[in-house]
Amino acid sequence: MHTKVQNIRYAVVSISDSRYMEKLRGLTVEDGSGILLSDELNAEIYELIPDNPEMIKGLIEHIIDYSDVECIVLTGGTGLSSRDNTSEVVNGLYDKKLEGFSIVFHKLSYDEVQFSTILSRASAGIYKKKLIYSLPGSINACKTGLKIIKQESGHILGHIE
Repeated sequence: MHTKVQNIRYAVVSISDSRYMEKLRGLTVEDGSGILLSDELNAEIYELIPDNPEMIKGLIEHIIDYSDVECIVLTGGTGLSSRDNTSEVVNGLYDKKLEGFSIVFHKLSYDEVQFSTILSRASAGIYKKKLIYSLPGSINACKTGLKIIKQESGHILGHIE
C-alpha cells in the first residue's frame, strides 16, 4: 500500500524572457503566475529564469541535487513560439511521463477556454524520483493546474520508489 506524502516541499520556477530581462534591468517584475504558485504551494524555492534550454535543465538539476524539494512546478514556455522551450526540456528529462495530467488539465482548461486549450503543452512527469509539473504562464492556467497539484501531488509522490 502506498502512503500519501504530506507536507510536500515545492520549488517554483517561472520561465519568461521578458520578465527575466526586466529583472536584469533592475525593474520591478510582475510575475503573477510564479508568485501565485509560490504562495499557494508555500514554495521553499522560487526562481525566475529566461526561456533558455540549458538554464531550465541546469536549474532543475541543481534543485534536485542540492535541495530537499520533492516537487518542481514550472510555469511558462509551454506555448508554440520559437522561444517556448520548456516542454522540450522536460520531455527530454522525464523518466516517466504522467500522461493523465495533461488529459485532466486539458479537460479542466476546456471548461474555461474551450478549444484554445490545444495551444498548451502542459505536462507532468517523474525525474530522478522527483515530481515535475510544467504549466502555461497564464494565471488562469496556473489556477487550473493548482487544482490538480494540490490534490494529487502527495498521492503521486507516495507511488515513487
